Formats: sequence, structure tokens, C-alpha cells
Amino acid sequence: MRSQNLKVIPITPAVETQQVEQSLYQARRKIYPRSVKGAFVRWRWIMVWLTQAVFYGLPWLMWNDRQAVLFDLDARKFHIFGLIFWPQDFIYLSALLVVSALSLFLFTAVAGRLFCGYVCPQTVYTEIFMWIERKIEGDRAARMRLDREPLSARKLGLKAAKHGSWLAVAGWTGFTFVGYFTSIRSLAHQIGALGLGPWQTFWICFYSFATYGQAGWMREQVCKYMCPYARFQSSMFDKDTLIITYDTERGEPRGARGKKADPKALGLGSCVDCGLCVEVCPTGIDIRNGLQYECIACAACVDTCNQVMDKMGYEKGLVRYTTQYAINNKLDRQGIWRRVLRVRTLIYFTILLTIIFAAGLSLALRTPLKVDVIRDRGLPRLVEEGAIENVYRLQVMNTDERPHHYIIEVSGLPGIKLSSDDDFDVPAATTKAVPVRVQVMPQSGQSGSMPIRFVVREERNAAISVTEKAVFLIPK
Repeated sequence: MRSQNLKVIPITPAVETQQVEQSLYQARRKIYPRSVKGAFVRWRWIMVWLTQAVFYGLPWLMWNDRQAVLFDLDARKFHIFGLIFWPQDFIYLSALLVVSALSLFLFTAVAGRLFCGYVCPQTVYTEIFMWIERKIEGDRAARMRLDREPLSARKLGLKAAKHGSWLAVAGWTGFTFVGYFTSIRSLAHQIGALGLGPWQTFWICFYSFATYGQAGWMREQVCKYMCPYARFQSSMFDKDTLIITYDTERGEPRGARGKKADPKALGLGSCVDCGLCVEVCPTGIDIRNGLQYECIACAACVDTCNQVMDKMGYEKGLVRYTTQYAINNKLDRQGIWRRVLRVRTLIYFTILLTIIFAAGLSLALRTPLKVDVIRDRGLPRLVEEGAIENVYRLQVMNTDERPHHYIIEVSGLPGIKLSSDDDFDVPAATTKAVPVRVQVMPQSGQSGSMPIRFVVREERNAAISVTEKAVFLIPK
């Protein structure tokens, strides 16, 4: 048997694959928004002053010797100026939430993210915190230099002053927020006397920390990653929704040039590629890349671009509020507004007006009296003259700001009458349990449960009246 020559093939170790770790989370790039002036910035600050004057000032207003707006959770009473709402009035809260949602849908369909850009609490407090930051550390370039500097006494002092100011605003915000749920004057007295309860302490600290963290540290991260509105806003946009848009046809090709240069001769558009629209953006996006979900419609890029166009002697509006349909069809401002009344906005507006009208009418016609009838669990009993007596408890709620004197009437069976007092007083904004005894003669009805009615009415105002059904038990 012949032997075969075997060729030995050396075995080389496999080449090690280089492992690359990739983070699941994008590293945050700190944004240093540049300050800007203009019409939209003024409007934004008007809304900041207006919303914060309402938020900080409303708890201190008095109405009928009490806090005008107070959501008293302990007493389960919600005071809103002259109105008092109880847990039984939950329907009005539902109506308020529906109206708020439809309003948001309507405003978004018409003008995009106006809520985000001007009245959203995240935007408002971020604007306040950035103003404090600019006053202490300077504008964009100064803040960037300060952050690059090594730690020094100057840097430590500026940072301490900034964060101290932020904490002061956040603390006052948390205090005011809790002041809507407990009397703000008593809350201030408790803080001064160092007698704050655990409930108030927790919520003041919680809301203060939330304001400080979101407006001071997280800022655009809240809008980009935490806010659900940014994610589903596109479902409410259409081609006639006003959005902040860069006019690509007019602006491209972009490029730097001298002030006296002719852009047409250079083959350039109106955009000078200064980058200021990116530097003023609080979320750090480039609006020239098109509409992005991070855009909160603050219009800072519109103001700064208009200033650049003025300096260059070009027409304003390279970055502007417009619609996609208007850009494609070269519509002017009047043409844009003529298309506002379309099917979607009309549906939103009609439903919104209907709910507001119905809720307002219900409030206007609401009787400031609520009555619940609870029959005593005991068995019917025979009393003098052979009458049958049932005992009830009337839970009477006076939702008015004034005390009332009420009269009780009962009907439904022949000869039915009250064997207890038929009148009582209820103080303002108070609930009172009233025991009531009702008697009938055995021959007044069949044995078993017989329907009867209680009528509770105000002695001096017949319009304040409530009728409630009950049953009267007649034994066999």
C-alpha cells in the first residue's frame, strides 16, 4: 500500500474582532442660545409676564374673605372666585380638560406649536432662567469662555450666583404652586414659624426641584425627549398649518458675501450663511434643514434673520411664519389667512364652541343645593295611632357662599307626613346631615316598597329646589 504525502497546513489563530461599544443614548451637546431682539421676542416676553403675573398673583387675591382660587383638598371644596365645586361636580373638570385639548388641537392646526413657543411652562421658565444666566454670566460667547475656564474664585462666584438665583425662583414657584392647594397666607406663616407640615414640605421641594432641574439643567432635553406633544404634533399639521419655514428657493445657494455685493452676480441666494439662526435657537436646530420636531416655534430665528436681512438691505422673510401650501403656490399673507377656515379647523371650532356653551349654560343654571336621601337600615316601626314610620338621613350640601334656610316636603302616598322638623339651616359652603322621620297609616298603600319623593327648597327663593326619590317600606 503506497503512502500518500500529506500536506501540513498551519493553523493560524483567528483575527480578533475589535469590539466597539456604542451608547444607546446620544451624548448631550450643551446649547448656548444667543440673545436676540425682535417682534416675536417681545411677544414671548409679554406672555411670560402675563402668565407669571396670573400664576404668582392669583393665590393672593381675596374673594368673600377667602382666597379667590383655592383647591382645598382636605375639605374637598374647590373655590374659583364666586363658584364652589365639589367632588360631585367632576363633570366640569372633564369639560375643562376636553376644552383644553380641543383648543390645543385648533391652535396647532392653525398656527403650529404656538403653545410651545409662548405659553408652555417649560418655555416660560426656561426663558426666565436663561435671562438670569445672561445677566450674571453674559451672552453666548462669554458663557462659552466661562465654561472653558479652569475653576477660579470668579467662576465659582458667578456659578453660585446663577444657581442661587435659579433656586430662589424655583423655590418661590414651588411655594406658589402649593399655595393653590392650601391657604397661601397660612402657608407663608407656617414657613416663617418653621412649622411647615410634611405634605407641604414635600410638594414645595418637589415642585421647586422640578422647576430648577427642567428649566435650568435639562431645558431642550425636556422638549426633545420628554414632551409627548413634540412627537404627535405632525398628526395635527397639514399643508395649511402656519409653521416657521426657511424659504429654500429664495435663500439657496447660501454663502458669505460683502454687504455691497450683488448676490445674483455671485450666483448666491439671500442666505449669507451667518449661522445666527442656529445660535439663537433654544433647541439647537438648523431651521434651514426643514421642519423638525425639536422646533418649538419660538420664532427667535425669524427675528435674527430679519435683522440680518435689514443689515444686508434684503427683503425680510427669508425665515418666516408661513404654510407649505403658500410656499408652493406663492401666496401672500391674505391668501394664507383665507385658507385658515378649512374643514379641520371648522370642526374643531364648532365642537369647542358647543362644549363651552353647554358648560357655561350648565354653570349658569346650576342650583346651589345638592341632596342625597339615605334610608335608615332599621326596619319600619309602628308608632302611636298605629302609623308606620320610616327614618331617613338627608345629606344636604349648600354650595352657595351664603347660608340658607331650607324647608322639607314629602309626597307620594296618601296621608304621608313628616313627624320631625321640616326646616333647618345650612351655613355657607357646608354639608349637613338632617335626620327625617316619615309616617303613613297602614291603609295608605300596599305592603312592600312604595315610591315617595322628598322636596328640599329654599324658604325665600323657590328657584333653589331639589326633588329626590326614595322608597317607603310598609310591612305585611
